[in-house]
Amino acid sequence: MIFSRNPARGSRVLNGLALLGVTAILGMAFAWQFAYDELPCPLCQLQRVAFILAGVGLLLNLRLGPSPMHYAMTIAAALGGMVASGRQVLLHIAPGDAGYGMPFLGLHFYTWAFIAFCALIVFCVLMLSADRKWGDNMLKRPLSALGVIVMALFFLLVLANLGSTTLQCGFGPCEDNPTRYLWLDSGSAP
Repeated sequence: MIFSRNPARGSRVLNGLALLGVTAILGMAFAWQFAYDELPCPLCQLQRVAFILAGVGLLLNLRLGPSPMHYAMTIAAALGGMVASGRQVLLHIAPGDAGYGMPFLGLHFYTWAFIAFCALIVFCVLMLSADRKWGDNMLKRPLSALGVIVMALFFLLVLANLGSTTLQCGFGPCEDNPTRYLWLDSGSAP
């Protein structure tokens, strides 16, 4: 098992892979937004925030060492994301409702998000049962190049999503079914 020889390294690898998964989800949603001209709705934005907060918990585990508090942050964010994505699933569950946005592999992104949030909670529960805190000297240990790249990519996607949301909604509430970027279309009539 990955924990048998070096528990600290095993935990770091698994938390790095989980952060890479969250980063891939954020990247896919962000790329889809531009590739298919589908602006995220307010519930979609909440799901992205939940992924970002879950990613912060994983990033803290990766950088500072595993901690029940970091896993609790990830679980709390995933629970919030489950509420937002579950609400969106329930909004579009009626027969004949096409749902919001184009499906990916037969399911809408909010359904995939619900599944991913469930997987994050299961991951954290398993890690809490197998992980041991290896001390506060984690900052003295250098991160691998891959760990630094994953963390940097996560931060870039967080900033890109923040910028996109600001362009879409400004500093006020987002439209329920957005069709334009508020700040990019400010010169045209609504």
